Amino acid sequence: MPTEVKGLNEECGLFGVWGNPDAAQLTYFGLHALQHRGQEGAGITANDHGELQSERGLGLLADVFRDPARLARLTGEAAVGHVRYATAGNHGVENIQPLEFNFSDSQFALAHNGNLTNAVSLRRNLEQNGAIFHASSDSEILMHLIRRSPAGSLTDQLKDALRQVHGGFAYLLLTNDRLFAALDPNGFRPLVVGKLPTGGYVVCSETCALDTVGATFIQDVHPGELLTIDDQGLKIDHYTTDTQLAICSMEYIYFARPDSDIHGVNVHSARKRMGAALAKEQPVDADIVVGVPNSSLSAATGYAEASGLPYEMGLIKNQYSSRTFIQPTQALREQGVRMKLSAVKGVVAGKRVVLIDDSIVRGTTSRRIVKLLKDAGAKEVHLRIASPPLRFPCFYGIDIQTTKELIAAQQTIPEMCHTFGADSLGFLSEQGVIDAVGLKVDAPYGGLCMAYFNGDYPTPLYDYQAEYDEEQRQLQAKQSRGD
Repeated sequence: MPTEVKGLNEECGLFGVWGNPDAAQLTYFGLHALQHRGQEGAGITANDHGELQSERGLGLLADVFRDPARLARLTGEAAVGHVRYATAGNHGVENIQPLEFNFSDSQFALAHNGNLTNAVSLRRNLEQNGAIFHASSDSEILMHLIRRSPAGSLTDQLKDALRQVHGGFAYLLLTNDRLFAALDPNGFRPLVVGKLPTGGYVVCSETCALDTVGATFIQDVHPGELLTIDDQGLKIDHYTTDTQLAICSMEYIYFARPDSDIHGVNVHSARKRMGAALAKEQPVDADIVVGVPNSSLSAATGYAEASGLPYEMGLIKNQYSSRTFIQPTQALREQGVRMKLSAVKGVVAGKRVVLIDDSIVRGTTSRRIVKLLKDAGAKEVHLRIASPPLRFPCFYGIDIQTTKELIAAQQTIPEMCHTFGADSLGFLSEQGVIDAVGLKVDAPYGGLCMAYFNGDYPTPLYDYQAEYDEEQRQLQAKQSRGD
């Protein structure tokens, strides 16, 4: 069954460019803007007159390309790049993308953001039919399906393959003569296309990366679309029309950069509206509002404005610390929290504080931050969360593939409040999130995937279904026993 990976990891960041002589350099800049989406590994593949060359490595983008010669080797007018977290597969360098494939008649470089829900079954069938896999991630499966398709053209082979993979995926596929981009039928992961001032095209995970390289936004890639970019320009096609938008709600709540726009909605503005809705749904008699930096600052300002309470910088983040959820053990994670945040005693001492965070996963960080504020002299700490309780796993590209570490699946809200040492605890409602994002689409939950909060998955779970059902059965039995 799928490997359980601990923690709430972001997915991955994709960036591709076609038609610019500085393609690899632009890809480096674009990936730098997407570094928040993956800090475990990075890679770039460039197309130089039909020849593909790659540089990949473990670590941050700047570490992988610390030697300028590595980037200088990547010449050509097209490139794809990837920053990675492992959503499936282990953490070895063989899983760092773009994955490169060299055949007798062609070369391919594949970059994938997301997680396939039928990857285990597909891989088993492919291996039984002689396929050899070099990596343990699910991204390699698509290439095997392409090469085994009986369709007459590469485009039709790709469409055939895309109709066989299920779950969450945004793909970039660089070939000797074109760049493909494809999005799953629910559009779980964001993907956008833009045009460079020089006439080339960019496809990437978020609009903030378009802004970084000076590209003009053209459109979001829509569910079920297949884009082809070559020297003739941009062609937009579909591999399926059986689609329904269900973009990951956590993109708006936490993952995406605040200066990005997703389906026409600015992320910072959506988070501010979440904070304002939270103030209406979960008011507090308090003195100041403090946000957990950096991802909760937008929601905190929205809460402060709506409540009429002053927003204060009661917590300071060390900008040079790594993200806590990268750490592999609980002890290291707790040390990471201490390194990452400090309370400002002169601001919080003697005050009744409303502490705003965007979400709660394990609860480790929440408990530590409440203690930080109380140790700094806060009279009361009222924890307010700008999303509903995270109670269900995700199978589309975020590493919450088990409920075991989701504290909201294990404890009631009063129990969590006691665990955190907070004076009160309140969450934003599902409708509060849906209204705050405000996508104008005719789809369940306003075009958002809300499965993390309510267990209503937009697709079948395929390989994950039996494991998920058993875990839910055990959880219900535990709750009925009152454990």
